[in-house]
Amino acid sequence: MKKPFITLALIIAFGVGMLVTRLIAAESPGHAPGRYEYVTIRWGGRDNTHIIRPGGKVEFVRDELRRVERPDRSDDRALYMNVIMNGLVKEGWEFAGMTSDEIVMKRGI
Repeated sequence: MKKPFITLALIIAFGVGMLVTRLIAAESPGHAPGRYEYVTIRWGGRDNTHIIRPGGKVEFVRDELRRVERPDRSDDRALYMNVIMNGLVKEGWEFAGMTSDEIVMKRGI
């Protein structure tokens, strides 16, 4: 009678230990799970392309794009949007989605 009780107690203790371990391991140390902030890059030509930051701040990137040397026969939109995306990646943003005129990026908060 004593042996089945000890076996059952060990199985329950093991199960509870695994459950607690899984719950602790599931927490993300960098940010709350599923919580993101977003930034949108809006193409408007080299002079009117802008970044819409969280909180509604709009940042025109005309001056930064003028410093980029464009190779012959390269597509303006593809080149400049790529330059902007690479700059945002350095700030911790990652690609989330796109349309023909916008790129949306996200980062955890």
